[in-house]
Amino acid sequence: MLLKKIREEKPLIHHITNYVVANETANFTLALGALPVMSHAKPEVEQMVSLARALLLNIGTLDEYQVESMIIAGKKANELNIPIILDPVGVGATDYRTETARRILRELKVDIIRGNQGEISILAGYHAKVAGVEAVSASERMEDAVKELAFKHNCVVCATGKIDIVSDGKRLAKVFNGHPMLGTVTGTGCMASTINAIFASVSEDLFKASVEAQAAFGIIGELAQKKSGNNPGSFHQAIYDVAYNLTDEIVEKMKKVEIL
Repeated sequence: MLLKKIREEKPLIHHITNYVVANETANFTLALGALPVMSHAKPEVEQMVSLARALLLNIGTLDEYQVESMIIAGKKANELNIPIILDPVGVGATDYRTETARRILRELKVDIIRGNQGEISILAGYHAKVAGVEAVSASERMEDAVKELAFKHNCVVCATGKIDIVSDGKRLAKVFNGHPMLGTVTGTGCMASTINAIFASVSEDLFKASVEAQAAFGIIGELAQKKSGNNPGSFHQAIYDVAYNLTDEIVEKMKKVEIL
């Protein structure tokens, strides 16, 4: 019953994220009942993350200053056992993005990696193609890629796509919820990382939290499409309305999850 717990506890989620989606993910965080803060200033990130229940690192519009802020905040989060969620946006598109994600994984203990299947394939050492921040192709062995990456970094890995795949290196789950309309609005991948961070902030089992988060997000997409039809502008608005009214009971009734 994570949504009920989120709304009762209102956990603060510290985002160091990209400027394209900062407003989207802040509003999405509020709609789900948590509290967002978008802070990347090096003089304050240690203090800010100390107040938070999860730290989300999103490299969508990265620069050297922001990366250093991520490392500073991440080290403090590790010290305080605050879960870190990494969204490796666009890994594989440029060497800088790929090396930045690898640096974060080297220097910090990341708890959840949430990326599209192309990004996760590349981080796991498999062949894939990423154009800009979108996956053009991914490994044909996604289950292996997800499980191996999770095992290597002792974390949960969530690879989103037509079917979401989640593993902690031992357990593996497939999530079949979602709707193609989620691909028509910028920032929905970042929202998928945000909901992982929110659910992780109130759960001790991060594998179960990630599976539940992806099922919930897929259900939000399904219900938003029913509410708005195939109209991206209306669909965008409906995402927040549906998230605000989503309950644990709705998720339990609608989720389509297979644990392997």
